Amino acid sequence: MNRLRNLDAYPKINEDFYQRTLSGGLITLFSSVLMLILFFSELRLYMHPVTETQLRVDTSRGEKLRINFDVTFPALQCSIISIDTMDISGERHLDVRHDIIKRRLDSHGNVIESKQDGIGHTKIEKPLQKHGGRLEHNETYCGSCFGAETTDDTCCNSCEEVREAYRKKGWALSDPESIDQCKREGYVQKVKDEEGEGCNLHGFLEVNKVAGNFHFVPGQSFHQSGFQFGDLIFFQQGNYNISHKVNRLAFGDFFPGVVNPLDGVQWNQEKQNGVYQYFVKVVPSIYTDVHGHTIQSNQFSVTEHFQKMEAGRMQSPPGVFFYYDLSPIKVIFEEQHVEFLHFLTNVCAIVGGIFTVSGIVDSFIYHGQRAIKKKMEIGKFN
Repeated sequence: MNRLRNLDAYPKINEDFYQRTLSGGLITLFSSVLMLILFFSELRLYMHPVTETQLRVDTSRGEKLRINFDVTFPALQCSIISIDTMDISGERHLDVRHDIIKRRLDSHGNVIESKQDGIGHTKIEKPLQKHGGRLEHNETYCGSCFGAETTDDTCCNSCEEVREAYRKKGWALSDPESIDQCKREGYVQKVKDEEGEGCNLHGFLEVNKVAGNFHFVPGQSFHQSGFQFGDLIFFQQGNYNISHKVNRLAFGDFFPGVVNPLDGVQWNQEKQNGVYQYFVKVVPSIYTDVHGHTIQSNQFSVTEHFQKMEAGRMQSPPGVFFYYDLSPIKVIFEEQHVEFLHFLTNVCAIVGGIFTVSGIVDSFIYHGQRAIKKKMEIGKFN
């Protein structure tokens, strides 16, 4: 027992030898409050998970990229806005309609009508004519493609089928009034009825996980010899106001902490006709919460550029273009709880560190006061 007693690193001092001071009391009070603040701060970090970040090379293959968007055009009606996608692999989709909702807006931004499909896509039960001659009794109706037929048996029974046949030929449909199907469906009149309206488009696109672009253009696009042209109808060049607001743009699902830099971005320019381009760098991201649930998503950065259209110069049609490319680096976010031993170590460091520093400060003040007092007693303190 005597040997064990000799190992005591905390020898006890008789209370008769203690001298308590006012400065010591103030330092003790301040250090105690500081200990409590730091303790509760460390406790909060222990109770709530922290997010660890890692960078790795993205080795995924054959995946799809989901693009969620919500874009408003206050000066373009829904009937003339087309959404197209294309990528560097050569795959392209013109006038995409699946999973996209168009909402007609009045001049004040109020919703007039919400619809999933554009106008002019109702087939005529009895087309007005059969190309190549009159219809005989019991003969199947077959509408003319007005010179865009690939074979004698090709039929265009709606305005949209005529437009599609024209696009395959690389022709622009410049006068829909001369097309019987379009005239009967009221295509032109429906567009004219929507003049002065705006349009909100929201939905999502599923594209290949390679570099590409998607764009919103007035009219419908077609391609010829590797170039993109616009089937710009009913309006003259220079009358397109591509002012727009990106209410939301996200490449993938939402996860905590993600920031989409284009959300709420608005661009207004009424007099200039041109191409507004966003160049997006997509960074694949994986988020795993503290319960082990994983979210596969993406973050992105963006730069923008406006190109004014010049008369007589061949270039892209007016519209809003989003060019995206993918980063080879993947960001991994993982939520983790602080280990109890780590929490205990930090608490001990807080208590011991503050106690030691407070003792040093108190000793410095105490001995300083004594030295000053002695000099004052012998008259050497000036």
